[in-house]
Amino acid sequence: MAIWLITGGAGFIGSRFIARGLTQHPGDEFINLDAMTYAAHPATLKRFAASPNYRFVQGDVANAQDVENVLRLGVDFVVHFAAESHVDRSIVDSREFIRTNVVGTHTLLEAIRRHPVRRFVHVSTDEVYGSLPATGKFVEDTALHPNNPYSASKAAADLLVGAYSRTYGVPAQITRCSNNFGPYQFPEKLIPRMITQALQNKPVSLYGDGLNIRDWLYVDDHCRAIDFVLQHGQVGEVYNVGCDNERTNLEVARLVLHYLNKPESLIQYVDDRPGHDRRYATDASKITRELGWTPQYSFQQALLSTVRWYVANEWWWRPILSGTYHDAEPGGARKAGDEQ
Repeated sequence: MAIWLITGGAGFIGSRFIARGLTQHPGDEFINLDAMTYAAHPATLKRFAASPNYRFVQGDVANAQDVENVLRLGVDFVVHFAAESHVDRSIVDSREFIRTNVVGTHTLLEAIRRHPVRRFVHVSTDEVYGSLPATGKFVEDTALHPNNPYSASKAAADLLVGAYSRTYGVPAQITRCSNNFGPYQFPEKLIPRMITQALQNKPVSLYGDGLNIRDWLYVDDHCRAIDFVLQHGQVGEVYNVGCDNERTNLEVARLVLHYLNKPESLIQYVDDRPGHDRRYATDASKITRELGWTPQYSFQQALLSTVRWYVANEWWWRPILSGTYHDAEPGGARKAGDEQ
């Protein structure tokens, strides 16, 4: 039996990875270390809280004692999702981004030096590469050129992971994904915000001219890719994860409104945000060529499934909009110190 430590497992991608892991690796144990900040919805954890192979530990990756208490249990694999990730929030106040994304990653790496693991996967983002012109794609050796505090903090974390791998022999791998979407995504992010606003017949706002381009990746395809990297990837390597699903924000908004049978008159253009990257496009040929990963979902299929989930699960997202979602306790909760 292997023990997996998932940091940030109460968040969107981390919780989806745990749900998949409990199915795909039923003989293993999954420990979820999460600080339960604003973007962690307690109800998200209810679906697997009763599993005998799952433990929730409330703790902070930037707190050395919290991390120490968990890693000394004899962890085999670490998948590091824990991060502040919303660009708009980083522009307003970047301090928590530096603390969680940079200091948190450093704290985790230092603890792994004391308690070695078999694999450490650092989940990063294609935003560390910056913005692309109308042509071309990001490859793994594209120079890092972050343009906002969020992506700068992730780039700093990436460099720390690479340095600890080369200097100290930490068996690390880095994944850099394109924009994720799917069920249970916090509604401050673009696609769930579009869906929930349209369901309330409120304006669906787009920055600038709405023609910024993103490469969209369904969360389940991303989780499969991370598992592929951990199981089959090489230590010290970076793997891009994307699906060639380039769409303008305007195209996505129109498709969401079409699936909801809502008028395009709901679309509203607002002033662009500072440092807004124009285009992302991720070349995932390395992970396909070397590890055999390919996406299983088309963009339209995955988006329609996502829209239907939000339609059917107002109980999950409406408390977020009203600010009452943290009233409940996550299932199986315990503090990091209880693991001693």
